[in-house]
Amino acid sequence: MSEITAKMVGELRAKTGAGLMDCKKALKETNGNEDEAIDLLRKKGIASAAKKADRDASDGLVDCYIHMGGKIGVMVEVNCETDFVAKTDDFKALVRDIAMHIAAASPTCVNREDVPAEVIEKEKEIAAGQVQGKPENIVEKIVSGKLEKVYQEIVLLEQPFVKNPDVTIQDLLKAQITKMGENIVVNRFARFQIGA
Repeated sequence: MSEITAKMVGELRAKTGAGLMDCKKALKETNGNEDEAIDLLRKKGIASAAKKADRDASDGLVDCYIHMGGKIGVMVEVNCETDFVAKTDDFKALVRDIAMHIAAASPTCVNREDVPAEVIEKEKEIAAGQVQGKPENIVEKIVSGKLEKVYQEIVLLEQPFVKNPDVTIQDLLKAQITKMGENIVVNRFARFQIGA
């Protein structure tokens, strides 16, 4: 049996939002295999963010973040289900972290569905042009892989979190959904930069 370290427990907790003891127990039961531990937590219902995703998030906060002495500014709307959660320090810190991330990482949209069709077509065309002469099935896989990288660059929810690149913004939200017990959604944002 491999040793279960605090780092392993912390990483599992960040990905699932489950409690520390639940994460440690799941890792012990799966001999340190993180993927199996995640599945185990889901089966037990401890990783419950997915259950809350369909609930209406009609409250929340709008926050602003100004960086580099006023050269970059971000305004973001993050929604939750109740005013009670919106007023907590944890929720405010989450909204601030997301605003800071947007300032640093420059996403262009919240999720894949928001990416304009012409951007997707242009990226597919560029990727296909880079692999001319290869068999069709290989071209499709390469184009698909390059498109995934584009999504990770421009889609907020798929970007690695600037404060912890081991988790995406979506993972960060899922952990907070589980912790706070409410659905949390990034509704929209605007990023302004002098000269851009």
